Amino acid sequence: MRRVASVALPVTIHYSTIHYSLFTIHYSLSIIHNSQQLTTHNSLILIAAQSSHKISLVGITITFAGAVFFSTKAIFVKLAFAATTTDALSLLTLRMIFALPFYLVVAFVYGQKKGNVKISRLQWVYVITLGLFGYYFSSLLDFTGLQYISAGLERLILFLYPTFAVLINVFVFKQHISKRQMVALVLTYAGIAYAFYGEVNLKEINPNLYRGSFLVFLCAVTYSIYIAGSGKVIPLVGAAKFTAYAMLAATTGIFMHFTLRGNFQHLNSGSGLWWYGLLLGVVATVLPSFMISYGLKKIGSNNVAIISGIGPVSTIIQAHLILGEKIFFEQLAGTALVVIGVLLIGWKSSRTET
Repeated sequence: MRRVASVALPVTIHYSTIHYSLFTIHYSLSIIHNSQQLTTHNSLILIAAQSSHKISLVGITITFAGAVFFSTKAIFVKLAFAATTTDALSLLTLRMIFALPFYLVVAFVYGQKKGNVKISRLQWVYVITLGLFGYYFSSLLDFTGLQYISAGLERLILFLYPTFAVLINVFVFKQHISKRQMVALVLTYAGIAYAFYGEVNLKEINPNLYRGSFLVFLCAVTYSIYIAGSGKVIPLVGAAKFTAYAMLAATTGIFMHFTLRGNFQHLNSGSGLWWYGLLLGVVATVLPSFMISYGLKKIGSNNVAIISGIGPVSTIIQAHLILGEKIFFEQLAGTALVVIGVLLIGWKSSRTET
């Protein structure tokens, strides 16, 4: 092939694969970095750059849509509570019923792949434990909390989980915390405090505000345990396989819980509840998880982190238009601070990712 320039330029392209939690949704980033060096001619570089630009436009669009779909979770939950007599456990069980087949397929496909690495007993303990924290305890706390607080406040509190993951890495795994991360923590907690102050001062008094907020707070904590722990386990077992098995472990826990303590009459209350379960399982969980995963591969973690910041804003707008929830200044200002703080935590230097 004819050279366009007299010297071929060495180019290093860094690829980032991020494990994104499928249920709670909700904008969690657990990142694994791998790099591969490629050497090519300038003519090929130009073709690759043009192709990458086209793919990025598609990746941005799909990532944006995935973030919006994830933000519908709280809306569907609130609608289900308003339209039916269901409880959090019954609704969560229906969600898992519709999502389960997709993850069974993923687990089967990756289990049949050549070179599939067998998971050790200790790794199974980690996968199952993290799955229970991330998709069982966390989701049940979230759904229960949504019975008491607004969808907008729920989304804002839940969006704190990256900051908790940072604190876990600092105090448990003894990782260094940077000045940027410290600023991010201050911004996010100040934003939550200001938005919560606005909720407290609304004319409509909510006697369960503190109870619901505390439950969602615990949800964010348990989910951050999953995020921090998965970052240690995923390099050993693989992202897709870990996600599928963790989801299956959580599903087993939820089904056992419902078998022992669930109200089976709720499942026979009519087709309306099952439709909400379908929307939660597919529209608010499975579809956006695949869309975000596609975006991570095509546009990188930095861009996904920025676009995912639309999540709380999307929930607030949907809650206002669909649920009739009020939008007030403290909520908007607090949301802005939280989103900026989370973006600072997720943002990585352009020197390490292009």
